[in-house]
Amino acid sequence: MKVVICGAGQVGFSIARYLSTHDNDVTVIDHSEELINQISGTLDVRGIVGFASHPDVLARAGLGETDMIIGVTFADEVNMVACQIAHSLFNVPLKIARVRSKSYLNPEWAALYKPDNMPIDLIISPELEVARAIGRGLDFPGTFEVIPFAEKTIQLVGIRCKAKAPILNTPLRLLEGLFPQLDLSVLFIVRGDTGFIPTGTDQLQENDEVYLLIPQEKFIHAIEAFGFSEQRSQRLLILGGGNVGFCLAEEVEANHPDISLILIEMDKDRATYAANQLTRTVVLRGDALDREILREANAKITNKVVAVTSDDKVNILASLLAKRMGAEQTMALINSSSYSSLVTSLGIDSLISPKALTVSSILQYVRRGRIRTVHSIRDNFGEVIEAEAVGTSSVLGMTVEDINMPRSLIIGAIIRNDQILMPRKDTVIKVHDRVILMVTSAAVKRFEKLFSVRLEYF
Repeated sequence: MKVVICGAGQVGFSIARYLSTHDNDVTVIDHSEELINQISGTLDVRGIVGFASHPDVLARAGLGETDMIIGVTFADEVNMVACQIAHSLFNVPLKIARVRSKSYLNPEWAALYKPDNMPIDLIISPELEVARAIGRGLDFPGTFEVIPFAEKTIQLVGIRCKAKAPILNTPLRLLEGLFPQLDLSVLFIVRGDTGFIPTGTDQLQENDEVYLLIPQEKFIHAIEAFGFSEQRSQRLLILGGGNVGFCLAEEVEANHPDISLILIEMDKDRATYAANQLTRTVVLRGDALDREILREANAKITNKVVAVTSDDKVNILASLLAKRMGAEQTMALINSSSYSSLVTSLGIDSLISPKALTVSSILQYVRRGRIRTVHSIRDNFGEVIEAEAVGTSSVLGMTVEDINMPRSLIIGAIIRNDQILMPRKDTVIKVHDRVILMVTSAAVKRFEKLFSVRLEYF
């Protein structure tokens, strides 16, 4: 597949890295010669210096033979115009644009994106994706990530192992016998700087970040085994009133009426805007690194502090400060992957990665075949995928033991006739089974072969 990516920033780089490692012909456009040199020198992609909204630049990128264009520059208008030109002049089949401005996202103006107007097939808003992701976690105490699968009947949950969790230091193959009330699959473990798919002999350790598949009705039993109670967040403190913080406050006001909400924003005009637009959020103007402001916001008795300013360093330091003042749980928005490994070792409970959420949204849309859901884990460690076994799939008739690859691919659950099956070694895959699995980036080709799917435009 031939793909043109407009924008060589962190999101563009992540998408280009993924697509280029899966036998796709990728071209990246950016007006920054430095970014283009960096991306073309690091990845197997073609780089072009120029403005992505200029027809001659798009023509030079070979848009006439392109299957998909992805606009992820910092300017909404450039992304939108690039998609319009791709449609009007080059007849590109699939057009994706990242859009941040709330005005463009207002449902009142949805007609703008109809085929006869500005035909963009998929609009992605990282701010909304982040707000929704954090919002989902508010209903699940102790978690740092919650992704619904199979019409929300089963959840992919990210959770950190606490020091006295009953589940620690036990081989995973023994969990079912020792904790019969549990009904979960451990798909992935992040330990320090390393992420891996576990085997039955692996044991969970304190501070491990664990990704689990849990049927929704078994969630309470699972979090108790990890040392958490079922008490939901009642007090939320948002540090940063920019697009992400504002979207999160709106999300909480709309869907979590029982949560007390405070937002801190340094910029006077932005704080005033947030205070006027939000209905029940208490807005404080001040520095997120100021102890007095955090004290005024009652950080020490807050269930969850979410630092989402535009500065990664401020988010990290503010989260640490809030944690030391007594906050129960802290989350920091991190754009730069170079900081990711520091977060957990410093004592911050979890990180938020806008680029990972954006990549997941794009992967879910562009995969061809019976793919229901795709979620990218951390910094391209791998993916959790919900795929249907169709009549042409070579996976049919194979057992879970035949399919699983140590450290590379593991089946976590099977949905059969609306029933959730937690797989055993001898479980056989049948036609129309919906299989939820974890696969590393290196093993994606094996997954595609087994399920007769590939990364391609619709």
